[in-house]
Amino acid sequence: MGLEAQLSQLLRQAVEEEGYELVHLELDPARGNSILRIYIDKPGGVTLEDCQAVSEKAGVMLDVEDMIPYRYTLEVSSPGLDRPLVREQDYVRFQGRRARVKTRLAINGQRNFKGVLQHCGNGRVTLLEDDKPDPVEIPLENIQKANLLF
Repeated sequence: MGLEAQLSQLLRQAVEEEGYELVHLELDPARGNSILRIYIDKPGGVTLEDCQAVSEKAGVMLDVEDMIPYRYTLEVSSPGLDRPLVREQDYVRFQGRRARVKTRLAINGQRNFKGVLQHCGNGRVTLLEDDKPDPVEIPLENIQKANLLF
């Protein structure tokens, strides 16, 4: 298991105990000072105070566990209007919303899709592309990156 996966596992519990959802985590290993970004959400949206509370709790946990072997800056924020879609439950939750999906491998000769999330289940996302009559089915394991469109 990679460092990001270990951090996600550790922080998911802490974030959920506080009543938030851990949407996504990024570790950007820049030269000199890396950045650990934690994106959180809750019904009704996230406030600055929510980000501060999670930052404090996560900061303590990260200091105790000492999992990151180099200097880093911790950032906590909301996922924004173009929220990333990471887990199957994200696709289920946002059915009916517009999304952009980039795949690892081409499907019908293309890797970039934009349209309405119609369904998600059995490890597959069904997307009705803009200006196309038939939906496309995309296996979750083939999704490289996906996010909601505003």
